[in-house]
Amino acid sequence: MEHSGSSEVPGADTAGPDPQLAVTMGFTGFGKKARTFDLEAMFEQTRRTAVERSRKTLEAREKEEEMNREKELRKQIEDIEPVPSSSSAVRDRSKSSSRDTSSSDSDDSSDSSDDELIGPPLPPKMVGEPVNSVDEDILGPLPPPLCEEGEDDDDDELEDEGEEDNPVQRIPDSHEITLKHGTKTVSALGLDPSGARLVTGGYDYDVKFWDFAGMDASFKAFRSLQPCECHQIKSLQYSNTGDMILVVSGSSQAKVIDRDGFEVMECIKGDQYIVDMANTKGHTAMLHTGSWHPKIKGEFMTCSNDADQKDKIEVFNSILGHMIGKGGGGSHSVKEEDFSVVSSDRTVRLWEVENPKKQKSVFKPRTMQGKKVIPTTCTYSRDGNLVAAACQDGSIQIWDRKLTVHPKFHYKQAHDRGTDTSCVAFSYDGNVLASRGGDDTLKLWDVRQFNKPLFSASDLPTLFPMTDCCFSPDDKLVVTGTSVQRGCGSGKLVFFERRTFQRVYEIHITDAHRSSVKGPGMLTKEASLKESRKEFGLFGQKSVVRCLWHPKLNQIMVGTGNGLAKVYYDPNKSQRGAKLCVVKTQRKAKQAETLTQDYIITPHALPMFREPRQRSTRKQLEKDRLDPLKSHKPEPPVAGPGRGGRVGTHGGTLSSYIVKNIALDKTDDSNPREAILRHAKAAEDNPYWVSPAYSKTQPKTMFAQVESDDEESKNEPEWKKRKI
Repeated sequence: MEHSGSSEVPGADTAGPDPQLAVTMGFTGFGKKARTFDLEAMFEQTRRTAVERSRKTLEAREKEEEMNREKELRKQIEDIEPVPSSSSAVRDRSKSSSRDTSSSDSDDSSDSSDDELIGPPLPPKMVGEPVNSVDEDILGPLPPPLCEEGEDDDDDELEDEGEEDNPVQRIPDSHEITLKHGTKTVSALGLDPSGARLVTGGYDYDVKFWDFAGMDASFKAFRSLQPCECHQIKSLQYSNTGDMILVVSGSSQAKVIDRDGFEVMECIKGDQYIVDMANTKGHTAMLHTGSWHPKIKGEFMTCSNDADQKDKIEVFNSILGHMIGKGGGGSHSVKEEDFSVVSSDRTVRLWEVENPKKQKSVFKPRTMQGKKVIPTTCTYSRDGNLVAAACQDGSIQIWDRKLTVHPKFHYKQAHDRGTDTSCVAFSYDGNVLASRGGDDTLKLWDVRQFNKPLFSASDLPTLFPMTDCCFSPDDKLVVTGTSVQRGCGSGKLVFFERRTFQRVYEIHITDAHRSSVKGPGMLTKEASLKESRKEFGLFGQKSVVRCLWHPKLNQIMVGTGNGLAKVYYDPNKSQRGAKLCVVKTQRKAKQAETLTQDYIITPHALPMFREPRQRSTRKQLEKDRLDPLKSHKPEPPVAGPGRGGRVGTHGGTLSSYIVKNIALDKTDDSNPREAILRHAKAAEDNPYWVSPAYSKTQPKTMFAQVESDDEESKNEPEWKKRKI
C-alpha cells in the first residue's frame, strides 16, 4: 500500500513536462496548461464597439438630413421658418440621457453577461419596446426619407406625363443616314424583327441587303440580287421569326427567300382559262402586295388582279366554225357581252411555305351587287384572325381568316371609286385600321364599329400605288408620306396624332445627311434644314414611297422616289440599328497590284516549259515579210484557156461550156405533159421516129381503149371483190 501511494504522489505533483517522455512521444509541448478565454469580456467589448459605431452613424445621418432639409427649405418659395434651436437642445438632452442609460445598461450587463443578447438587437415590434429605446442600437444604414422618395417619384411622373402629353418628343428624327439603293424608286422596305438587317427593293429589279452591325460609315450593302428577274419589286417583308423574306413582284408568282437571298419556295401559277378562280391553284395575273401571318410560322398572303382592260379576248366568226359570243350565222355586230374574258383573277390567297403547289384558301372580293372587284392591298390583323383588303372600287372588306365566303365587315365607299388604295394597317391594339387612299386621303376606322371613319385627313398627294402608312410603337401617332412631281419640291413624312388626328409634325425628305456634330461628314438638324432650302430647286424626285417605324429600334426607315433609303434615329431614344454603323470609320480601299500577266515561276523549271513573253505584232509582221511563202503575191485569174495546171474561166473547156449553157437554159420543165405536147404538132406534120416504121402495116394509128376502174370492178368475180 505504501508502494502504491508513493507511486501516485509523484505522478500527481509533476506539473512540468517529462523530458524523456517528450523525446519518446515526439513532441516537446506535452504537459502544458491550455490557454483559457474570457468569452463574456469579449462579447461585452464587441457590444460596446457596435454601439459606438452605430451612434456615430446615426449622428452623421442626422446631420445629412438636416442639411438636405435646409436646402429644400431654401428652394421652396413659401416662407417657412427653420426649426428653433430649442429642438436641438432637446435633441442633445435626449442624446445625453440615452448615453447615460446606455452606460448604466453596460454596467448592468457586465454583472449579468450571460443574460445579455449578442449581436444586433431585434426589431422593436418583436421585442415590444418603444422605438426610441432601441434607436441607438440600430446597426446599418437607415432607409431614405419618405418625403424624398415621394418627390423623386413625382418628378419622374411629371416627366413621363410631359412626354405622354407631347408624343412629338418621342419622334426619333434628330439624326439620319442615307443608304443608296440605286437610281430608281425604292418601292419596298423590310426590317427583321430584331432590327439587325434591312432589305430594300425597287423598280430596278434589285433586292439589296444591309447589315447595320457589319456596315461602316460608307453605308454599302453586303449583297445584291434579282430574285424575280425583270419584274419590279412590289413588297418585301420578313417573317415573324426573321429567317425568311416574302418577295412580291410584278409577276403572278410570289417567292420566299432566306436571310442570305437563296430561294426557299415559289408559288405556282394558276390556269388562266378557268372561269372560277377558286378552282385554280394560284394567281394568274400581276401581284400587288403580300403579308406574313403575325402568329403562324410559314403562312403568308398575296393579292392579285388581272387589269382594268379585258385581255386575251377571242371572238371568232361562225362561218369559220369557231366559237362566237352570240349564236347564228352571217354577220352580226360585236357587243360587250360578245367578249369572253380570260385570266380574270382578282383574288386574295393564303399560302403555306411547306405547300407551294396550291394555295391554302381563296378570298374573292366582290361589290354589293356581286361583281368581281380588284384588290389593291391586303394585310393581317395583329392577332392574325382577320384579313383586310382594300379594293379598286373604293371599298374596304374584312374577312374572318377561317370563313372565306362572305366578308365580316364591308364598307363600300371608304375611298373614291377607281383609285388604288395603297395601304391598310392595323394598330398595335388591334381596334383601329388606317387606310391610305389613292384619293390623297388618310382615314382611321374603328373595327368594332365599321360604319363610318373616325377621322379623315386630305391634301396628302400620292403618285405611287404602294405609298405606306403605319402607327408609332406607342400607338399615339399615325405616319404617312406624300409625293411630289419632278421638279416641284420635296416630299414629306407627315405625323398625325391618333386621338385628335391633327397634323402635329412633318419631316422634309432631302438629300442632306443629318447626324451628330462629331460624326464625319454629318450635319445637325438645323444645318440640314438650311441645306434642304438650297436643294429644293436642284432635286425634284424626293417623294416618300415607303415608311416603316420599328418598335424595338425606335427608328424610322423611309424609301424615296430617287433611289435612296433613309434611316432616322435619335442617339438617346433609339437602340442599335443605325447607331452601330455611324460610329465606325470608313475602311480604306486596298490598292491591289495590277499585273499584265501572271507568271508561275518554279525553281526547277526547264526552258522548254517556260511561257513565252508577249511580243509586239510589229516584229512578227517584219518576220512574215521576210518569209517567201507568206509574202508571195497572189497570181491574177487566168483569162482564156487554162495554163500551167490552172483551170481557166468558164467557156475555155467543154465542161465549163456545158455548165454555162445549162445555167443559161431557163426553160420551165415543171409540167412534163405541156413540155411533150409542145412538140405534138411538129411530130404530126413531120414524123421522124415512130410513124415511118408503121406507115405500111398500120397507116392509120390505132390506140388501145382503157376501161375505167369502175367497169373493171364490175367485171371482176365475186371472190376478187373487196369486202367492206
